[in-house]
Amino acid sequence: MQHASGHRLAIDIGGTFTDTVLVDAQGAVLATSKTPTTPAKPARGALEGATRVLAETGCGWSQIGGFIHGTTLATNALIERRGAVVATITTAGFRDILQIGYERRYSQYDINLVKPDLLVPRSRAFTIAGRMTSDGVERAHLDEAAVAALVDGLVGCGAQAVAICLMHSYANPAHEIRLGEMLREALPDLVISLSHDVSPEAREFDRLSTTIANAYIQPLMAQYLTDFQTRFSENGLTCPILMMTAGGGMTTIDIAARLPIRLVESGPAGGAILAARIAAEVDESEVLSFDMGGTTAKLCLIDGFRPQTTRKFEIARAERFIKGSGMPVRIPVIEMIEIGAGGGSIAHVDRLGRVQVGPESAGSEPGPAAFAKGGTAPTVTDADVMQGLIDPGLFAEGRLEIDVKAAEAALIRDIGAPLDLDAAQAAQGISEIVDENMAGAGRMHAVESGKDLGARLMIAFGGNGPLHATRVARRAQVERILIPRDPGVGSAVGFLFAPVSFEIVRSRYSTLDALDLDGLNTFFQGMIDEALQVVQGAAPDARLVKRRVAFMRYHGQGHEIEIPLPDDELAAADMPALRAAFEEEYSRQFRRAVPGMTIEVLNWAVTVSTEQAALSRHDEPGQTQRAMATGHRRVLCDVDGDWRDAEIYMRAALRPGDHLAGPSLIIEPQTTTFVSSDFSARVDGGGNIWLQRERENRDG
Repeated sequence: MQHASGHRLAIDIGGTFTDTVLVDAQGAVLATSKTPTTPAKPARGALEGATRVLAETGCGWSQIGGFIHGTTLATNALIERRGAVVATITTAGFRDILQIGYERRYSQYDINLVKPDLLVPRSRAFTIAGRMTSDGVERAHLDEAAVAALVDGLVGCGAQAVAICLMHSYANPAHEIRLGEMLREALPDLVISLSHDVSPEAREFDRLSTTIANAYIQPLMAQYLTDFQTRFSENGLTCPILMMTAGGGMTTIDIAARLPIRLVESGPAGGAILAARIAAEVDESEVLSFDMGGTTAKLCLIDGFRPQTTRKFEIARAERFIKGSGMPVRIPVIEMIEIGAGGGSIAHVDRLGRVQVGPESAGSEPGPAAFAKGGTAPTVTDADVMQGLIDPGLFAEGRLEIDVKAAEAALIRDIGAPLDLDAAQAAQGISEIVDENMAGAGRMHAVESGKDLGARLMIAFGGNGPLHATRVARRAQVERILIPRDPGVGSAVGFLFAPVSFEIVRSRYSTLDALDLDGLNTFFQGMIDEALQVVQGAAPDARLVKRRVAFMRYHGQGHEIEIPLPDDELAAADMPALRAAFEEEYSRQFRRAVPGMTIEVLNWAVTVSTEQAALSRHDEPGQTQRAMATGHRRVLCDVDGDWRDAEIYMRAALRPGDHLAGPSLIIEPQTTTFVSSDFSARVDGGGNIWLQRERENRDG
């Protein structure tokens, strides 16, 4: 997989900026770059960033032995509705799965409720006779004679892609496979997604919705991935390109083109991987990952050095904080809460005279007013500029000119004038709102997970994460913050720590007392073989790790909890321990187990991944010293609202053992760390910055 030189390149295309990181064989960062994303041709901005880091280091394309890429394109295509015309084919009698959904309204009493747009109207929903039972037995043959009429219907409605989701295909996919073959023969240009391939789990509404989403973005992503690979190959790249997935692993471009839904949220997943890696290095078992970029902020809980994961999330919610208002997608994914609160988030005053921030973003084109690229709306970055928290001469390595007057004019026109505030007060108001939005989202996410933020270490990164970390932490009752090295390109750095992996989740119902162990072990081996084929194709010589889990529940419950399984084949002797593990986890989540209840297993999962690289350990400095400031700057204090002198430090000049007090600004090429007046900072042996809230200022 890798060239002899061992240099590796990671590129994360975000909504506002494209981040690029080049590392050597030992994982040491050689160069980083943050360039504006080019939405019309995302590969062009990526190539610009790659060319820049190669030129900076004198490295040639032939020296790149590993390339990892993550992109928001799949997510944005679903949110912005820029995909293919999709039709569905379901089992006869089940045409209205999408319309029925969960048979409930996400907001019971909202008379103006907006239903989620699930992409396929009833006019493009087709059916075919044939039936499998839930245990995979064919009850009725597939009606192959009806396929000709289906072909006419697909052509007539202008379908470019089709999502095939037949009843119980997770148990026996034979009908889906045969129907897919017949349609490919009749319509070779039609893009076909089969539900047993995309999401082989019970619950037909979720399975159909996921398959539709996959089919919807498949043509766009296939074209994008081909263009991306071609552009880099033409410039001299010889190694394979691996794609970051939503579950925190890497996969090949071929798999990504077949299952592009797994690329949704792939960029933020890199950030969670980075935070988990750092948590392990500094031995902090309870962490809140805080990644604030130009378009959104992402928060993730990390326990035991593993990001919290889930198998279901929603895309493009009609009401961004209400579950059930979006398009459900069931794939393995790192669980995080994402809100429209980034540097480019636009602020306005609503009809009730309230300051609102986001989720609309100025993006990279035209960007915040301060970027002087045609943007006129006030954004979070404009507010930070107005408060003195961004040094215009040092922003973005000096390559992007900051127009303070333009930021001031936008703030006064859209926020200050309607509320009778000056520019600084308007800026402070925007910051108060956006920081509380992020802290509130973090608190809500923790409560929903039955966890407390107070004792956690916040690991902050992203282009705007270090700038807002102390302000968000204070509101979330978090006392300690860590800013890693190269935080401005944190997600791209995280890509380089991600394993090559593939996860498969399949439904196979049984009660715990009636498990067919021989059949189950054969079932598991089939999943392992399938995952091995994917992983070994990308990393043929790597040592592999297998992880197996069961999703269990009490009889009559609607949702399951994840329970790890032994590495070896299951035997009768494992059953008491498996029952005990379920009851222990159930008690942790719901206070107590339920004695005497039948335990069911609905889904089983296998993850095959390459081994993680060894952790970097650093000795703590033996002595501490006051850091040397390089200057001062007037900033609007976020604690008392007064203008104060803040010391300026260059991060590159800080050494292990250095400490400093707030208010201070620690500046580096792609971001700035703001140390509020109620925080102090120190540098550890690994070059991480630790921010600690001072006790005497907690009530300030």
